[in-house]
Amino acid sequence: MEVKIDLHVHSKMSGDTDSDPEECVIRAIERGLYGIAFTEHYSYAASEVSEQLREKYGNRIMIFRGIEFSAAEGHCLVFGMDTDRLVKKYAPVQELVRIAQENGGVIIPSHPFRGENSLGKKLMHLRGINALEGYNGCNLHAFNEKAVDTAMAMGLPYTGGSDAHDPAEVGSCYTLFQEDVRYDNFTGVLKGGRYRGIDTRKISRWNMWKGKDDDPLSG
Repeated sequence: MEVKIDLHVHSKMSGDTDSDPEECVIRAIERGLYGIAFTEHYSYAASEVSEQLREKYGNRIMIFRGIEFSAAEGHCLVFGMDTDRLVKKYAPVQELVRIAQENGGVIIPSHPFRGENSLGKKLMHLRGINALEGYNGCNLHAFNEKAVDTAMAMGLPYTGGSDAHDPAEVGSCYTLFQEDVRYDNFTGVLKGGRYRGIDTRKISRWNMWKGKDDDPLSG
């Protein structure tokens, strides 16, 4: 089976938007997403509201928790571990990776070529990351294409996430998984790599040649 999950969503709990988390969930349902992941800035605890929303909407959509961690060199999406408890703020990214490996976490550098708050070329010397964020809904398409090309060159899978700071942006980019995703296997599936990022806002180079849209969501 194939499932669509937006792996990068922010709400007012991130402190840089007034986006309501429940409205984000409703928008994800309207767009036909299988799941949504709240990845608030700076704090894993900031996404605790996800647990309440899971109780309310759990029969309609999967709601995952993560964090967009500010490592010393740039931002990374982290899943599967409580960074508040395990990692000091602004830790070097290699230390973040080491701690994730010791605690079953998943590290995915976010918007790696945006410039500010991005790892950029440092990625090429980084070992132990699980994927790159290929399609980010707040990026210029050229930045996304460079991320996808780099992931392929490094032999890594690439994800998609809207980086939404407004409910209307949810689902603009998402990750298409090639297998069932559950709460109990989420990190394992992310480590397995059977997925790819999708950008519904653009036509990919391949589909531009084919004359087809890149798997857009309805709505």
